[in-house]
Amino acid sequence: MSERPIHILMIDDDEDDFFLVTELLHDISPGQYVLEWASTYQKGLAAIADNTYDVFLVDYRLGPNTGIDILRRLHQMHHQPPVIMLTGKGDYNIDREAMQAGAYDYLVKGEMTADLLERSIRYALDEFNHRRSIEESEKKYYGIFEKAHDLIVLADCDRNIIDANPAALKTLRYNREQILKLHLRDLFISKDQSENFLNNICNSGIANLQEYDFKTADNKKLVVLINAVMLDEAAQIFLCVIQDITDKKREEQEKQHQEKFVITGRIARVIAHEVRNPLTNILLAVSQFKEEEEVAANDDTLMYTDIIERNCTRINQLITELLHSTRMIELHMEPVGINELIEKALQLSNDRLQLNEIRVERNLVSPDVMINADEEKVVIAFLNIIINAIEAMVPGKGVLTISTRLSQDKAKLMIRDNGAGIAEDKLARLFDPFYTSKAKGTGLGLTSTQNILLNHKGTIHVDSEPGKGAVFTIAIPAIG
Repeated sequence: MSERPIHILMIDDDEDDFFLVTELLHDISPGQYVLEWASTYQKGLAAIADNTYDVFLVDYRLGPNTGIDILRRLHQMHHQPPVIMLTGKGDYNIDREAMQAGAYDYLVKGEMTADLLERSIRYALDEFNHRRSIEESEKKYYGIFEKAHDLIVLADCDRNIIDANPAALKTLRYNREQILKLHLRDLFISKDQSENFLNNICNSGIANLQEYDFKTADNKKLVVLINAVMLDEAAQIFLCVIQDITDKKREEQEKQHQEKFVITGRIARVIAHEVRNPLTNILLAVSQFKEEEEVAANDDTLMYTDIIERNCTRINQLITELLHSTRMIELHMEPVGINELIEKALQLSNDRLQLNEIRVERNLVSPDVMINADEEKVVIAFLNIIINAIEAMVPGKGVLTISTRLSQDKAKLMIRDNGAGIAEDKLARLFDPFYTSKAKGTGLGLTSTQNILLNHKGTIHVDSEPGKGAVFTIAIPAIG
C-alpha cells in the first residue's frame, strides 16, 4: 500500500455503476483508494476544478454531453490527471475515439473485474508519472536550449535543419520559419568546409571542435567553432553547439596588427640609421666627383652621376615616408563628430568621385557620435581609404557606401565599395609598408592610415572577397 490513498473521481450518471466500482476497489485493497462520485456532467466539472484527484473514471455517455467533453476540459489543466474511459460493451469506435482524445485506458462496464480495474489504475498512474517525468526533462533541456548563449542547431545527415535556438536565430539573422527551410550547407561560406563537417559527423558520429566560416542571412561573415554530436543514430540526427568567435578573431588580428606595426617601426628606425649614413657619404662623394674638371666636361659621366644622385635622393625620401608612416605622431586632439570627419574626407575626394561617376550612399547615425581626434590627420586617414575604394571600382558603376553608428563605447565607420575585392592572401599584407598593387603607388598610404588610427587608440579591419568589393571598418573610442 502507498502511504497516501489514491483519490479517484468517478463521473457517471448511473449510481449502480458507482456502487459496483466501490465494491471492486474495496476487494482490491481496503483503504488504498478513496472514491468520490459526480452524478452529472456539471458536477463533474465542478469537482475537476478542485484539482485534488489522482485518477478520473469517466463514463462516455453523460446526458447531452460525453466523456470526450470531460477530456477536453482536463486538457486545459497544467498537469492533466489520467482518465480511464468507461464504455458500454462493443463500443469499440468510442474506445478508439477516447484513446485518440487522450484517455489513458478504457474499460467495458460489463466486463470489469477487480483485477482489470486495479491493472488499469496502476497502468494509468505509472504512465502519468512517466509522462510527467519526460515533460519535466523536456522542459529542463528545452530551457537550456532556449536560454543558451551559444548557438544550437539540430540537423540531420540529409542536411536539413530541424530546429535552432533563439541565440542562433538572432546571430544568423533568420526567423524560425526561414531557417527551417534551409539546408545546413547554406550556413557555410565554403562548400568544402560544409562537406568536411558533414562527413565527420555523419560517418564517425562526432565532430570535434573546429573553426569554420559561416554567413548570416544578410551575407555577413561569421567565424565560428562547431562541436557536434550524433543524438539519434537511426534517424541520423545530430546536435551542433556553435560559438561565434568573430569578435575574438578580430581582436586577435588587431593585436597582431599592432604588434606588427611596432616591429615595423623599429625596423624602419634601424633602416633609417643604417642606410642614411652611407647615402649621405655617397651623395657627398658624387658631389665632389662632379667638381673635377674632367668629369664636368664629360656629358656621359655627368649623366651617370645624376642618376646616382636622383636615386639616392629617392631612397632618402622613401625612408622619410616610412618613418613618418610608422612612428608615434604628435596629435592635436579636440572633440569632433565622426560624421563631420567623413564628410570632410568626401569633400576632398569629390573631384575623383565625379570624374569616375561614383555614387555615394550615406547611412549616418543621428545624432553624430563625438570622438577626441586630430581632425587633419583623421581626415587624411579616411581620405586614403576613400581613394583606394574609388580606384578599385569601375568608373560609372561604382557605389561607395558610408555608414556610421555607435557600438557600445566606440564610434564605428564602415566604408564599403563594390569594386574588384581583395584576395585573402593579400588581405594579411594590406597594411605592410611598400605593399601595393598599384603601378605607381608607394604602398605607404594604408600604413600611414593604420598609424593615425592606432595613435587615436582606434582599430581598422578589412573584409573582402574577390569580385564582391571590400568594407573597411574603423572603430575609435567615443566621448562619454
